[in-house]
Amino acid sequence: MITTTSTVPPQRTCERPTHTARLIRSVSLSDATKHLEFSVEGVDGFHFVPGQFVSIKQRKSDGKEHTRAYSLASAPRGNTFDLCLNRVESGFLSNWLCDLEEGATVEFHGPHGMFTLREPRRDSIFIATGTGIAPIRGMVHWLFEKPERHEGQQFWLVFGTRYEANLYYRDEFERIAREHANFHYVPTLSRCGELWAGCKGYVQDHVRTTVGDRKDMQAYICGLHQMVDANRKLLREELGWDRKQIVFERYD
Repeated sequence: MITTTSTVPPQRTCERPTHTARLIRSVSLSDATKHLEFSVEGVDGFHFVPGQFVSIKQRKSDGKEHTRAYSLASAPRGNTFDLCLNRVESGFLSNWLCDLEEGATVEFHGPHGMFTLREPRRDSIFIATGTGIAPIRGMVHWLFEKPERHEGQQFWLVFGTRYEANLYYRDEFERIAREHANFHYVPTLSRCGELWAGCKGYVQDHVRTTVGDRKDMQAYICGLHQMVDANRKLLREELGWDRKQIVFERYD
């Protein structure tokens, strides 16, 4: 059971500088998933590394403060950032965020986290399921904003979900693939309809096919812990990768 849309473990409580962000756009990606765009108030720019997260705070009616970590679903752009999150059964903060109206404000601290692109960059495979696509979306956007960030390298995105309607940001990734021959978008469905002509099954099935016998790549994996663990095991034990080639973030 997913108990939080955070892609990182809960953070220890400590005093950290708090910022205010205003919701400027809210878009439903599915019945249970929202894309939220925020503008950080009082700053000219909000600086972070693609793949990092922010911790959002909100106080419940009983006075208890709740904090949850959410991966940034965008590349840096001025003083704004995006989130991609699910409604969670009996969840407080995620459901509160999903119900926010444009113009409302949130309190947060960050950015935090080390789920970021490694240097020097090399051919890479991004592996995600569900809202695990959030930090990887930011990485992909950043890479293909400028030619010098991606030229001479190949990038694959293997994105898995149950149904075609849940292929979040599909149009964006298909556009990037059309415009850049070195970006390969591989969506796969575990419960596809008869008309689906794309990849079927779980992401690890297509990771194996994509990687083949190569051992000179980098992998970035984000999603539920079972998927992350399965792909780490595949890359390390079956395909012989070194653990340093595998960067991951998982959530429960």
